[in-house]
Amino acid sequence: MIREAILGIGAAATVFCLYLGINAFPFVLLAILLFAMSVVAERKGALTTGRKERTSTHRVEFGNIGGQEMAKRELMEALDFLRFRDKISSLGIRPLKGILLTGPPGTGKTLMAKAAATYTDSVFVSASGSEFVEMYVGVGASRVRELFKKARTLAKNENKDSAIIFIDEIDVIGGKRGGGQGHQEYDQTLNQLLTEMDGMQTTTNPLVLVVAATNRVDMLDPALLRPGRFDRQIKVDLPDKEGRLHILKIQTANKPLAEDVDLETIAKESYGFSGAQLESLTNEAAILAMRENKTKIETEHLRDAVNKVLLGEKTGKRPSPDELLRVSVHELGHAIASESVRPNSVAHITIAPRGNALGFVRQIPEADAYLYTKEQLEGQIMVALAGTVSEELLFGNRSTGASNDFVQASQLARTMISCGLSSLGIVDAENLQRNVLDEEIRRILAEMEERTRQLLAQYKPGIESLSKTLVEEESMTGEAFHEWMKQQKAKCA
Repeated sequence: MIREAILGIGAAATVFCLYLGINAFPFVLLAILLFAMSVVAERKGALTTGRKERTSTHRVEFGNIGGQEMAKRELMEALDFLRFRDKISSLGIRPLKGILLTGPPGTGKTLMAKAAATYTDSVFVSASGSEFVEMYVGVGASRVRELFKKARTLAKNENKDSAIIFIDEIDVIGGKRGGGQGHQEYDQTLNQLLTEMDGMQTTTNPLVLVVAATNRVDMLDPALLRPGRFDRQIKVDLPDKEGRLHILKIQTANKPLAEDVDLETIAKESYGFSGAQLESLTNEAAILAMRENKTKIETEHLRDAVNKVLLGEKTGKRPSPDELLRVSVHELGHAIASESVRPNSVAHITIAPRGNALGFVRQIPEADAYLYTKEQLEGQIMVALAGTVSEELLFGNRSTGASNDFVQASQLARTMISCGLSSLGIVDAENLQRNVLDEEIRRILAEMEERTRQLLAQYKPGIESLSKTLVEEESMTGEAFHEWMKQQKAKCA
């Protein structure tokens, strides 16, 4: 309102002066000056208001964070430098200035920063990297100074001798300098952050610790990562099976579970889920139970929630009967290949459209694997190709539904080549001639396709029969499919 009034009065005064023949330049200059002052005042007020809203009083403890035991232990060890000042000073240890949390989204980096504030009894102030950078030069650097000043002021007001500043998505302002953004705003903001973390304008009491999070550590400027700024880099990775079980127990503590629910099985089936996805899983399961007017969350609700988190809600797509039969044949091909490569690996088969997928076979990993042999990679390629091979066996042709499967199979073949597991031996895949690389990929895929065809050929009558049943029932549990496979193997024997 103030800016509009200034503009209106300025315009009216200018017209009036021109009408009287008076020089209007001083009035125009005064209006511009008043307008600029109002903009600065408004931005400063918005900054202060925004920072006030981001100050956290919610207490989060490390016990509230599931999984991440190694990351929590490493972070707590680093935070002991804040808690035991006398002990570290007697050993001549320099206090840490920064801790960088890296890892995929949803793994609990923000929660760990809040728990750090509780653990050290520090003031907690948070900000996002995107809040610092705007089109106006100097605004980002000013906001960095204001953030550190606010943290110290809050610590003094609350009689605390330390403060923790959490900066989420720090790669926005901490990216490598000299990237040619067209202006120096990014560099000025980063330079101010580097200066603050150097301690040139900081005091030892209250001590300010910067905790930052990013999933793009490769983008950060080297000056930001050197000792004396971010002294610790802690990897907050996706939880393993035990970590997932711990998270599920925490997230279901306030939810009524049926007696048959086995959280360990759900933890096994949710391989690759982050903490945020596991929280969403339990929440979606509760919603599904509410839809059915159930008083407790059952196993099927949790399993349906796994599919929903992976693929999304069921869509309104209505494939024709012929398309449903083809999708059923396609998914059974994946399931048979998966069960042949790794027995008891199929958890659920469905042909209900979800997201962009018309059907889906959910597999259970044998264990959280970090290394793969040549035989395991070949088995994964066979599973990827089995859908289209199954279609070809029963219908005599292929469809466009296997496009993503082909991309996955091609990537697995590339992995085999780059890891020296192909007939080329140990090679540098990046510098390999394109025609040689493509020819080897085609050779691997052709060989795996033939092996897959030989495998599925013996199950052709069973696929033809079961696919019709799957069209009618829409889905099939892993247990029912395992039993069907045993019967088929007995017939083939």
